[in-house]
Amino acid sequence: MTANRVLCCTALVGSLALAPGIAKADEPTEAQMGAQLFTQLKSQGEIVKSSPLYDTLRPIAAAITKAVQPRYEYPIHFYIVHENQPNAFAAPGGNIYVVDSLLYFVKNTEELAGTLCHESSHLLHHDSMAVMKHNEEIRRRALAATILLGPSIAHILTLEAIGQLDANHYSRGAEEAADLTGADTCASAGYNPWGLVWLFSDFSNAQLKAPPEILSDHPNDAHRIECLKSHFAANPATFARFSSDPKTAKPLRVPKNEQEQFLRP
Repeated sequence: MTANRVLCCTALVGSLALAPGIAKADEPTEAQMGAQLFTQLKSQGEIVKSSPLYDTLRPIAAAITKAVQPRYEYPIHFYIVHENQPNAFAAPGGNIYVVDSLLYFVKNTEELAGTLCHESSHLLHHDSMAVMKHNEEIRRRALAATILLGPSIAHILTLEAIGQLDANHYSRGAEEAADLTGADTCASAGYNPWGLVWLFSDFSNAQLKAPPEILSDHPNDAHRIECLKSHFAANPATFARFSSDPKTAKPLRVPKNEQEQFLRP
């Protein structure tokens, strides 16, 4: 569940890489991109400095970090951010941001763990950098075609639309891969990977506004559920010990009324 914020950040960096006088060798590293996003969120007052929600998040984050950190070259940190839409997103360089409303949306510990394991997969797969490079190549091809065929406004708009669909398809593939790796991480961290299936069912039942899958950067919920079930069935040694019944889930304890304190510039 990568945030549009992160994708916009990588797209911006990709655009800068195309600017005259900026060499590819000068493209920012993952750590630099992650630090830039952290600074942006901090300056906007979105990062929660202290909150009882950290008591809920911390043990789950610690177990996931223990399972993932040996395979990732940057230190992994979890932060709670304040936004309205339930979400979580991984930034290049190791930060995973958990929107406070997500902790109230999920129904149990396994759903939250599944979300965080999914996001940790984007770190392992270096998806932010991959999306940046992919989008940069789309822009290069569109620019070359425009030069050859003439700067027709209609033609340029068509190229942009096709490029966006191409980018969305690429992102959907990254999301599907993150689901499967996230399920593996859940199992190794001691959490029931079926939490991801239950979460996608909840999203589907909530009837959140979303575009058709072909126009979305995420696969639709039914497709993701089927892919996960197939992955579980194909790997019984890893997943057979986990129950598919949501009634076996562990309750998630979150404070009903909390006063959040935000980092301010």
